[in-house]
Amino acid sequence: MTPLPLLRLMPGRDRRVKFGHPWIFSNEIRMTPEARALPPGTPVGIEGDDGVGHGVWQFNPHSLIAARILDRRRDTAPDTAWFRDRLAAALALRERLGVPRFCRLAHAEADGLPGLVVDRFDDVLAVQANTAGMDAALPLIVEALRDLLAPRAVLLRNDSAVRRLEGLAEETRLAMGEEAVARVEEGGLRFEVDLLSGQKTGWFFDQRENRARVASLARGAWVLDAFCHTGGFGLLAAKAGAASVTLLDRSQPALDLALTSAEANGLEGVSALRGDAMDVMERLIGEGRRFGVVVADPPAFAKSRKDIPAALRAYGRLARLSASLVEPGGFLFIASCSHHAEPGAFFEAVGTGVFRARRTGRILWTGGAGPDHPVHPMLPESAYLKAQLFQLD
Repeated sequence: MTPLPLLRLMPGRDRRVKFGHPWIFSNEIRMTPEARALPPGTPVGIEGDDGVGHGVWQFNPHSLIAARILDRRRDTAPDTAWFRDRLAAALALRERLGVPRFCRLAHAEADGLPGLVVDRFDDVLAVQANTAGMDAALPLIVEALRDLLAPRAVLLRNDSAVRRLEGLAEETRLAMGEEAVARVEEGGLRFEVDLLSGQKTGWFFDQRENRARVASLARGAWVLDAFCHTGGFGLLAAKAGAASVTLLDRSQPALDLALTSAEANGLEGVSALRGDAMDVMERLIGEGRRFGVVVADPPAFAKSRKDIPAALRAYGRLARLSASLVEPGGFLFIASCSHHAEPGAFFEAVGTGVFRARRTGRILWTGGAGPDHPVHPMLPESAYLKAQLFQLD
């Protein structure tokens, strides 16, 4: 094995690494001219100033998070075999969870693959490499996925804005195969998925358990699925026996996919409204409409820390509108996928919004993403999804 470049930490800056943190910041590394000259994404060995080795990391001299852990073993070679073994471990976990064919197959640091996201749609894979290290390793990753799963296609959805922080361009392209047509099977339904232009990787596996939780309350109810994307919450509620399901989204292509899936699954009583969700909700309130179940699952309102105050106001408004549309005794499910909105602040904004709707009730459940979106023990802030289920009087 060719020796990896060796970097050293600044004196006294190894405490977090010794306690298991998976990141090293640029001001913790001795940035020699040789270190600064390394190409972004280079695998390196890292030692403390005391000579203690801390394993193999991916290094980007131009990023605030300068190094991300790959393996605590210093003699590791991050080659195709290494990626195949790491991905095989992630697959084995999903098999134990019972969701191997349709799932978040790899979830970044928590699966030992920092910055890498892989979503599996049976024989089609959608891959996001959000760091310079994983971007540089994409040929190895695609080869490892081919060896492990023999997919029909591998699509690179490298269009996330976080790539800019690593100095990476945004792109979407096929790395393997000739087309990226895919489907999802969930709760006994088949959904059409747009992997090329849909949000994120085309489907929100993180809400799987929450969709089932909401569907269990939907029998006989009129259901509003706001920010519905391709209709996961609403269509599962329809299958569970909802009297009526209204899908609401601003994207006509997403609504078209949802209605196509409803027809293909033989679901009745499903209709769609196109428009800005909160504006339409205001109109529905004015019309006196009420629903037995309201789902409010918007895209991220806070794209950065500077957006947090405005985002919290928006979540408060959303909670007020959503609660106003719930009939007495009905249910409200509301969520945030904004990484920058901390749980306490989000839940306070939701509670305030419900109060401003002059509604009382009770929280039945508080949580986040499903177990195929695990969280690294030293990165609790990466638990981005926050959700609550209410019953309102």
